[in-house]
Amino acid sequence: MKVLITGANGFIGRSLCASLNKKDYYVCACVRNHINDIIGVDEYVEVGNIGPETDWSQALTEVDIIIHLAARVHIMHEVASNSLESFRKINVAGTERLAQMAVRTGVKRFIFISSVKVNGEGALRPYTENDIPEPKDAYGISKYEAENILMNIAAETGLQVVILRTPLVYGPGVKANFKNLIKIAGSRLPLPFKGINNRRSFLYIGNLLDAIMTCAKHAKAAGQTFMVSDGQDISTPDLVRMIADVMEIKGDSHKNFSSHLRLFYLNPGILKALCKVAGKSEELNKVIGTLAVDSSKIRDLLGWSPLFTLEEGIKQTIKG
Repeated sequence: MKVLITGANGFIGRSLCASLNKKDYYVCACVRNHINDIIGVDEYVEVGNIGPETDWSQALTEVDIIIHLAARVHIMHEVASNSLESFRKINVAGTERLAQMAVRTGVKRFIFISSVKVNGEGALRPYTENDIPEPKDAYGISKYEAENILMNIAAETGLQVVILRTPLVYGPGVKANFKNLIKIAGSRLPLPFKGINNRRSFLYIGNLLDAIMTCAKHAKAAGQTFMVSDGQDISTPDLVRMIADVMEIKGDSHKNFSSHLRLFYLNPGILKALCKVAGKSEELNKVIGTLAVDSSKIRDLLGWSPLFTLEEGIKQTIKG
């Protein structure tokens, strides 16, 4: 089967191309321009910038399945570029254009990688697919609007749409928040996380790739929305300890990460106030806030289960 992957040059896309190729899929990678070094790709198609006028026709020739990863994501501290309209142009109008052209060329299934941010942020219980969406930021709103458009197109045309809502995805080469957690866990600095009693879900990239491939071939996946995670919610203090333990197991003879990890108590309200003054409120919330998902639906309906535990995923991430 021929699979078209948008966002093929990204963190998830590169791993997905290699994994699908090993499963004997014919992999067509959509790239913005001049990229030809992705392992596992059989065909490259340059489409330029994604938006309401993107010409996908060359990329869609004889495609059976689309896995739509490409999206505009939040850019920290760049207020002007984070407007809702800038997100809608790529994440909503660009997705709609791709789906409409996919229908005309006979694509059977469209897998859309969405986000738990569609559900919202800050709930004290794990989010499920049945919750009323309450996206809080432009990224989450744009993903929710794209989901709705895809489901409308599916209802009108028969396109088999599958939506995967993910929490933070990590793995070798991960950047941003998870990479920062690894850095601070490996430092000898005392960390003010002892009083944090949150719960967060994560998704190892190996588990995400397996879930995507399950949704690509399972008949019951069509028309469904799934929350996907490693299935092991964890607090930030326990996550930092786990990372430190794994770093110690890795065998750096000059650093005893776990034994030197020092967590101290600082009232969460004071910690939030200090970060607010420093302009780091958003970064702090991504570390100490609660954001968990219930992935039982995909397990029950499709018989899917994570291939890797959280600890195994962290080991692979640190191993690189």
